[in-house]
Amino acid sequence: MLARLHSAVSSLPAPAEGRSGHAGAHDASATGTRPSSSSAAKRARTAHLLDALLVAAVALAAAGLCARFNVTESLRHLTAPYEWLQLDELPSVVLALAVGLTWFAARRYREAQREIVRRAAAEAELAASLAENRRLAQQYVRLEELHRKSLARELHDELGQYLNVIKLDAVGLRDDARAQPGVVHARSRAIIENCDHIHGALASLIRQLRPPGLDELGLAAAIEHCTETWRRRLPTASLDLSVTGDFTDLPEAVAVTVYRLVQEALTNVAKHADARRVAVHLDRAGYVGVCGETVTLVVEDDGVGSDPGLPTPGLGLIGMRERVMALRGELAFNSSPGKGFRLTARIPLLPAMRIATE
Repeated sequence: MLARLHSAVSSLPAPAEGRSGHAGAHDASATGTRPSSSSAAKRARTAHLLDALLVAAVALAAAGLCARFNVTESLRHLTAPYEWLQLDELPSVVLALAVGLTWFAARRYREAQREIVRRAAAEAELAASLAENRRLAQQYVRLEELHRKSLARELHDELGQYLNVIKLDAVGLRDDARAQPGVVHARSRAIIENCDHIHGALASLIRQLRPPGLDELGLAAAIEHCTETWRRRLPTASLDLSVTGDFTDLPEAVAVTVYRLVQEALTNVAKHADARRVAVHLDRAGYVGVCGETVTLVVEDDGVGSDPGLPTPGLGLIGMRERVMALRGELAFNSSPGKGFRLTARIPLLPAMRIATE
């Protein structure tokens, strides 16, 4: 009987393999190559079928042997002298144990399946994050090179040329000893005007590299100066600023981050929003969380808005998020097409102070 069962089980896979091979040939003829995931799934299903058939064959073989040799009666006869040990109840106990182990294995199997799904999702998310990081790193390098190129061009055009003109005027004054007072006065005035232009160009470059007045006047005054500058650049928009609280003793990292957030947010408004009203709210006492006092910045406009779910080609919003997260803060964007844009940043001061002292 066991031989017949074994031969029956061994003969079953052949048709499945034939069908699989036929399907694989059909797929290969249609696409040129057979998908590896599909063949792996077919092999897994075949293995599961074989395992189930093997278990059924063993169960049938055990039933045949028990019926052939009267195993239950033999066990009852053998355990009769030991009735006080209740050995005749052993098959029921073994059956209950088998059912319990089957239930236990089924639960572990389902947990393993869920864990595999979670790991696959985590690996896919990690792969997407790595690809996004590579893209951002390449874009950051390009932007850095563009910034350096722009800075070099600014230095050459605004400083180099004017310094050459100043040198020519100075050399002319030195070599022309018989120059008329009017000529000397004109060249001197030209030197002064060129020096003033160089001073203005340097001030502009310094503002690009470091917020003006942030060290001397504090965050509130620096943001007021920034918003006043943007009021001149956005004549068609109403730009309102409200500052609540004392910002004189903020850590430098927090002050620079808040200033850069305002600067980047207003830059985005000028480039993309087409807004008529822009509001900037800076508050130190309005939000107190588990980490102590928190600085809250809100920048909102009534412009065209955007879809936060879509990827952005630039690094502005990503740079904002990285700056805030580096200080253990939170940054949220609320927007939809046609309904404006709202930026909310919360930076806890206690973790920021710890980071500043590390």
